Amino acid sequence: MRAVRYDGTGLYLSDIPAPVAGPGQVVLEVTAAGLCHSDLAVMSRPPEALPYKLPITLGHEAVGVVVDVGAGISGLAEGDTVAVYGPHGCGACRTCRSGAENHCPHARWAGILPPGLGADGALADYLLVPHSRHLVPLRGLDPVRAAPLTDAGLTSYHAVRSALPRLPPDGTALLIGIGGLGHLAVQILRALSSAQIIAVDMAADKRELALRCGADTALPSTDTVPDQVRDLTEGVGADVVFDFVASDATLRMAARSLRPGGEISIVGVGEGRLPVAVNLVPLGAVVRTPYWGTQSDLVDVLALAREGRITVEVEEYALEETPLAYERLARGNVRGRAVVNPARAPGNAPGQACAEEQRG
Repeated sequence: MRAVRYDGTGLYLSDIPAPVAGPGQVVLEVTAAGLCHSDLAVMSRPPEALPYKLPITLGHEAVGVVVDVGAGISGLAEGDTVAVYGPHGCGACRTCRSGAENHCPHARWAGILPPGLGADGALADYLLVPHSRHLVPLRGLDPVRAAPLTDAGLTSYHAVRSALPRLPPDGTALLIGIGGLGHLAVQILRALSSAQIIAVDMAADKRELALRCGADTALPSTDTVPDQVRDLTEGVGADVVFDFVASDATLRMAARSLRPGGEISIVGVGEGRLPVAVNLVPLGAVVRTPYWGTQSDLVDVLALAREGRITVEVEEYALEETPLAYERLARGNVRGRAVVNPARAPGNAPGQACAEEQRG
């Protein structure tokens, strides 16, 4: 089968053996795989700093069709269309049994790694899923638009749901960074809350996207954002700030824009630092670092999409065009989420001509 591999120096398309389902395992034919800044973070690190061996197949946002079912599995059949719950835990501890495998305290030490982030992922024709409990029915959702819901949608939903107790109906949410996660978070907030939504991004087209997704106000990312937020909140600041970038600058913006007793949710994978102490963040502030979400969160996200309350803005690529998609993602040129469809023929990818001119 074809697979996009990363070996520590770059990406390459390779022909590798297709997986076979063992007991309790499932093999999917991949119908879509989303690309993420977490992938760029992996590729930016020295190979020796990664907690797993290379090469690996990338791709941790996955949907597909069941093509091989291992022994001991019931309730799942060939031809079923499913989404993959990515944050695999041990499945046996109290945390996992509560549904929060994303917080499993044993996974890392047991060598259990998510697909595409240590284990081989979905940027391939087929994907091995180690246990059927990681699969959630798609029930008619378009695969290309559903794949990003397994991380971009799941992580955004988990962050928003966790913050709702601090977001009153007449409160204000500030979202910094309207990319793959941010544009979904705007829609999720609009679906779950009546609070005022203020979006911030450097790019005019992403601010326009935020407004189309339901934001009340979209501001350019400048040093004046905290003052503008206070102007829009009668001087008190935002109840909750979601930072989908997590640079030093955006984290300072988050702290300066927050009201006393508010919450900062650091969702982005940037390497910024937020000093937390008296007089450095507002009094009574809560700081969270959400990681993916629970499996029940994923069920909720897919239901919101099925009801038409959220939709993913996507750029679709063929498997062979994956390096181009990552180039656009690294430059901040992707509008919404980049998604690879292994069945798509190469050609006419978003930004292809521009990228070829730049490489030439």
